[in-house]
Amino acid sequence: MEYLPLVIGGIGCAIFAIRAVRLLHAALWLAGVSVVTALLLYRLGAREIAIIELSVGAGLVTVLFVFAIAILGDKVLPLRSIVRKPVAALLTAAALILLGLLLLPISDPLASTPAAFPVVFWQDRALDAVLQVFLIFAGVLGVMGLLDAPRAAEELESAPVAEEEVV
Repeated sequence: MEYLPLVIGGIGCAIFAIRAVRLLHAALWLAGVSVVTALLLYRLGAREIAIIELSVGAGLVTVLFVFAIAILGDKVLPLRSIVRKPVAALLTAAALILLGLLLLPISDPLASTPAAFPVVFWQDRALDAVLQVFLIFAGVLGVMGLLDAPRAAEELESAPVAEEEVV
């Protein structure tokens, strides 16, 4: 329950980023998602990953987005989504189910023998690793959408424009 406000805040920022009309606002909401994710990782005990997420996700990526928006402009293009809604819903459901499974206490907390790296990584830090994998996939999907944007813009510019009657 102590993580619930951070999860709700992250989901809220993500929804605002998706629904934002201007690209600059979407970039700032995505920075908010990165900040909340860094706070969540810090509260989960992954302090090093939280620092990396905060500096790279909220810092560097936001600066790159703002720089790209400043160069290309903040013109809104009516683009079709590169990821279909059923696929996005399925990936979101899979992420939530996996998150729920990882939060359940399955392992024995009394085990005190030193463990090898794979055991520590996949049992003790599994939630951190899965969260980073989903962030990487989200970034890849975002870059794919950005790379598809120039082609869609060319299609829009080359499409015939119907002339309207002036009254």
